[in-house]
Amino acid sequence: MITLSNINFGYHKREPLFKGLNLQLEGGHIYGLLGKNGAGKTTLLKIVAGLRFASSGTATILRESAALRKQEILEQISFLPEEMFIPHLKISRFIDVYAPFYPNFNKDQFYEYLSEFEIKDRNASIQKLSYGQKKKVLIAFALAQNTKILIMDEPTNGLDIPSKNIFRKLMAQIADDERIILVSTHQVRDLHSLIDAIVILDNGEIVLHKSNDEIIQKLLFTIEKESNEQTIYAEDTLRGRFAVKENLTKEESLMDIELFFNAVIMNKERIKQIFNH
Repeated sequence: MITLSNINFGYHKREPLFKGLNLQLEGGHIYGLLGKNGAGKTTLLKIVAGLRFASSGTATILRESAALRKQEILEQISFLPEEMFIPHLKISRFIDVYAPFYPNFNKDQFYEYLSEFEIKDRNASIQKLSYGQKKKVLIAFALAQNTKILIMDEPTNGLDIPSKNIFRKLMAQIADDERIILVSTHQVRDLHSLIDAIVILDNGEIVLHKSNDEIIQKLLFTIEKESNEQTIYAEDTLRGRFAVKENLTKEESLMDIELFFNAVIMNKERIKQIFNH
């Protein structure tokens, strides 16, 4: 449903951000897009959404070029940016103005999601809400659009702990086999239970794109006393030395996304070797 082929992109007078980037995403997954600050995660999301255009290469969304920005494609893409535009409108008026752009928008669902987030005043001015409350309104709006592609950039920023739990519950409810959900985040622990496939972006390339199942087949997440030749990456903590190892014995373990990301960034070539073997 989403195919990026040989994407090249750079901002004016800067080094190219992407050089020959390739990525393919299919329905039925919640993808976690991970990368260091400045890696280009937000730019990549905008290319997918048709908000940025590659200097060369093709971005194909639902079998159409994203750069053409066809109405029938745009109405199937919901994009929640990290930096929010908040109009001077009441919640009810906001829906009247923006919902018509999305033919599958469900007003009842929207107000149900708001209720889950404990926002009950439909006539509240969005501008006068706290940052976290504004975020909840826009999350509810994005989910209620019922698009085939849902893109979110740092969606849990600004949410308190109970709201993050509600967010996870709602995301689990709306995920289905036909929908692609692509989430860029640094708060991986907030979304650990939701993400079922990892995309890691580093130095202008997709370093790794694998499902969680593939990752735990190849790698072992464990506590070790000392490193050995199977150790790819390890961190000393108050609870012990947490390590990512090559899973030669096919043991089962629980993946730690943050630990895995650090392992990929710190030992990129070995990770590539293991997954390409």
